[in-house]
Amino acid sequence: MTRILTALALTTTLALPAAAQEAGGHAGHMMMGDKSAASMAFMEANDRMHAAMAMEYSGNADVDFVRGMIAHHQGAVEMARIVLEHGEDAEVKKLAEEIIAAQEGEIKWMEEWLAKNGG
Repeated sequence: MTRILTALALTTTLALPAAAQEAGGHAGHMMMGDKSAASMAFMEANDRMHAAMAMEYSGNADVDFVRGMIAHHQGAVEMARIVLEHGEDAEVKKLAEEIIAAQEGEIKWMEEWLAKNGG
């Protein structure tokens, strides 16, 4: 009986990290310490970004890179907006504003590039 319980405990211990990753995709790496509005907003933004990045690849490295980076940059903009709404540190908020400006400019460039290059 002790061997069975030991084997069961070992199996459960080894299976839990993999199950957590599969259940939450990339979000499986995140542990929700609380259910604050900010934490929930970050989790939802992360889920949207990763869903958008789970695209069908074309075989054209340039197009695939740009398409994936648009989703990634949109996620960064969304996260920066969350910190502007919920954050308190002035330096972090300044960084968030800079990220929004830079990433939105890059998103525009990438969307224009895709329009010209068959993305």
